[in-house]
Amino acid sequence: MIRSALILTVGIAALSFAAIFIRFCEDVPSLVIATYRMVIASLVLLAWAPTRSSFSFRTISRRQWFLGFLGGLFLALHFATWITSLKFTSVASSVVLVTTNPLFVGFFSYLFFREKQPPALLAGIALSITGSVIMAVGDSGLTNLAITDSRALIGDGLALLGAILASAYLMVGARLRQRTDILTTVVLVYTFSAVILLLITLAAGLPLRGFSNSSYLYMVLLALVPQIIGHTTINWALQHLRTSMVAVVILGEPIGASILAYLIFRETVGTLQLVGIFLIFSAILLASRQGKRLDPGGPPPVSDVI
Repeated sequence: MIRSALILTVGIAALSFAAIFIRFCEDVPSLVIATYRMVIASLVLLAWAPTRSSFSFRTISRRQWFLGFLGGLFLALHFATWITSLKFTSVASSVVLVTTNPLFVGFFSYLFFREKQPPALLAGIALSITGSVIMAVGDSGLTNLAITDSRALIGDGLALLGAILASAYLMVGARLRQRTDILTTVVLVYTFSAVILLLITLAAGLPLRGFSNSSYLYMVLLALVPQIIGHTTINWALQHLRTSMVAVVILGEPIGASILAYLIFRETVGTLQLVGIFLIFSAILLASRQGKRLDPGGPPPVSDVI
């Protein structure tokens, strides 16, 4: 668990930079940002993967190809909705809402498989959702339950849809990691996601060039840091930890993103946000007690697959 915790800490730190890099690409449409992120990441991995003896497309079964496509589809739609949300609402609200996936992972696990989660994990999920809601309310200024910004409401809705799609991506990834090594998993999923996003972008008639040099730089950083380091770490964790546990730990991302947003964009962190951060940290610590798989090398619990 110590090794897993250290690796996940690096991954969450890398993920925390995603919203910041996206915000700096002000002249780039949301879909184009998502497309560049996945195309660059997949090209880097496709160039590097063949140098590893453990990787070969010939060993990939039809079932793995299908799961790779399905995971890539969910990941592509997740990025399309979430990155768009950042054009409408604040970094804190967007990142907090998009990382409410523990709720949906737990719900889908019960809905499709009728599997009960360990009590500590359920408590961690409840705490994480409570913390996320408190952070979102505090950040959006809805303490009087009055909707004052329709654009922010649209952004929040897109971020929430992104959370549902991320949950589906995590559950498919857990199934794929059951029989596939980490390199094969990320190459399959990232490549399919890149192709899907590229096709959507071209069909929408969006430009792929003509942006500022700084935007190109931040899109490259987006692919290298949050995607290759951050998301690959999450995919690695899916073989060693319960999917619900991984989903809860991802809630560390809004904490890091909120801190970075304050330091860079001067987006304030108020009392409610601090309370939410405390609850999320508590949720991660509580859920980690029941988060480890009993048999990392064997089949995952039924709730960890789709």
